[in-house]
Amino acid sequence: MALETVVFQQDPFNYSHKDCNFYNLETFHDYGNFGYEGYNWNSSIPQSYNDDDNNNNNNNSSPDKYFPVESTVVSGRRKRRRTKCAKNEEEIRNQRMTHIAVERNRRRQMNDYLAVLRSMMPPSYAQRGDQASIVGGAINFVKELEQLLQFLEAHKQIIKTNQQHIQYNPLSKFFTFPQYSTSTAATNNEGSTTEERRSAAADIEVTMVESHANVKVLSRRKPKQLLKIVNWLQAMCLTILHLSVTTADHMVLYTFSVKVEENCELNTVSEIASAVHEMVAMIEEEAMSC
Repeated sequence: MALETVVFQQDPFNYSHKDCNFYNLETFHDYGNFGYEGYNWNSSIPQSYNDDDNNNNNNNSSPDKYFPVESTVVSGRRKRRRTKCAKNEEEIRNQRMTHIAVERNRRRQMNDYLAVLRSMMPPSYAQRGDQASIVGGAINFVKELEQLLQFLEAHKQIIKTNQQHIQYNPLSKFFTFPQYSTSTAATNNEGSTTEERRSAAADIEVTMVESHANVKVLSRRKPKQLLKIVNWLQAMCLTILHLSVTTADHMVLYTFSVKVEENCELNTVSEIASAVHEMVAMIEEEAMSC
């Protein structure tokens, strides 16, 4: 009968620290110490082994003890927390109350001013009570008052000149610094000579604030003159916001409030005045040729 030898390979990972303990020799005393009586076994055992002996109660010891894992140490300075200057609650409350009081006072003053404006105008100029309607109605009312003043002043000057037998244009007094003037007594302005002012086709004055311009034109009345001027202004990208017309005898005064659009080629006062003068001269030439 043949015998076969089978060798079972033992898994090395199944060994525990208790199976490999060669230092706990106190059990030999139970078997007669094998002739080693009186020998101090603990004297030659290092302290580290004794410490390991006390921790062998658990067969499944943690592998981290024998194969320690390197711990990642995060280095860096700890950020300082900035201390916020907290305001006192009483101070914050006082500021809030002050702001509310100022805002309430401002609104009250605005309502008072709007009420005064509305009381000074006829009801037809501010049919609605909102702020935009009241302010817009006030602007239109002031424009009409200006036109009425020009009309009354013109007739007053006509009566005065007729009594004194003096030739005088009553509407010319509404020009302060005209760029073009037909009056022989007009003073020089912006380097223009007297001959240039005498040859002007009309009295023209242009004032400008940002993108808004005020254009005054004083000339002799011609057929379809106003229609041609309005069409020309619109063609030159000058949007008419307000228009007033005042006549005195054979003279007429046009006052335009226009807005200069972004695509307009006329950007300065002198450019607008020069273009308006050329346009009025062309209208007069067309009227004379007819």
